[in-house]
Order: sequence, then C-alpha cells, then structure tokens
Amino acid sequence: MSSISLSTAVVLPTRPATRSRLRLTARGRGVLLAIASVPLAVGIAFAAISGGSALASGDAVAAASFETVTVMPGDTLWSIAGAVAPTADPREVIGEISRLNMLRGGELQIGQELAIPAEYTD
Repeated sequence: MSSISLSTAVVLPTRPATRSRLRLTARGRGVLLAIASVPLAVGIAFAAISGGSALASGDAVAAASFETVTVMPGDTLWSIAGAVAPTADPREVIGEISRLNMLRGGELQIGQELAIPAEYTD
C-alpha cells in the first residue's frame, strides 16, 4: 500500500510595516502649506514693488510727436493712406499705420484716433 502524507505550508508571520510617527491632519497640512508659501509671497511682493523702477539718466530723449486722424464714417485704411500720403504706395502707408496703432485686420471704429507716422506728416 502506498501512503500519502499531507504537509501544511509554513507561513512565517511578517513584521508589520513600520509607520512613521508623524501624522499630518488637514489642519497640519494647511499650516505647513502656509509656512511654505510665505517666502514665495514675499518674493512676489518684492518683485512687484521694486520691479517697476527705472534708472534715470541725464540724456535728453526726443519726444515723439504724431499727427492724428479721426476715423469718420466710410473711412478705410486705404482712403486714409491716400489722404495723408498721396505720392506713397498706399500698402506701405497702411502697414506703417497698422504697426504704429497696433491694428489687427484693418478694423476701424468711427471716432477712433489713428496716429500717422512722422514720415507722412510733412
């Protein structure tokens, strides 16, 4: 006859993972966040307060003076360019007016004042 033997698997108990003794509650996390953000807030405040100052020099700066044109109903950049510089290429004048006034797409508003480049105001 044959014999069958049964054996049980040996399971060794493992040591429980050691937990850190430091436990942060919601209030503790808030305090830690506040303490960590103070240097950042101080840095931003310092940059905002002192960043706007400029170094003044004794050099004389020429003041820019421009003539302006008020947009009337029916005016377009093409008609304004033709009126201020009849001998110049209107496309170049329109480009200069658009750059000077930071216009996008050539949209004009009635009553808007457009600065005219100094080279066309003679």
